[in-house]
Amino acid sequence: MGARTKARKRALDVLFEADQRGENASFVLERRLIDSGRETPLPAYTVELVRGVISRWHELNAIIEDASPDWPIKRMPAVDRNLLRIGAWEILCTDEVSVAVAIDEAVELARDLSTDDSPKFVNGVLGHIAREAPALGSTPADGE
Repeated sequence: MGARTKARKRALDVLFEADQRGENASFVLERRLIDSGRETPLPAYTVELVRGVISRWHELNAIIEDASPDWPIKRMPAVDRNLLRIGAWEILCTDEVSVAVAIDEAVELARDLSTDDSPKFVNGVLGHIAREAPALGSTPADGE
């Protein structure tokens, strides 16, 4: 498993933990920066992903819901909705990762960690986002 793949998995862990506990993702991230819960600290790319998703939380959720009109974000499995947030952020907010890699990585994590239908669902939603959604840039505009 490559370094960025591991970082994505750790970002998913942070977002999933926040989701399941009903806690603010920023709070969970800060707690994990103090105590990663593992022998190794959180990778820098994990922190970048989680902070990026948090900074665009409402926008990403709206884009994901637009790309999956039959599945409101709250009805999606928690792993899927958080993978979609990470994938959508990588597609729309950074030039460091190609669209194909962002989608492939999210699909592989869905295959390993979610339901049998999740890889196809994640692929379809992120593919739609890649084709239809506008780029957002790495930081929200002032006032957001």
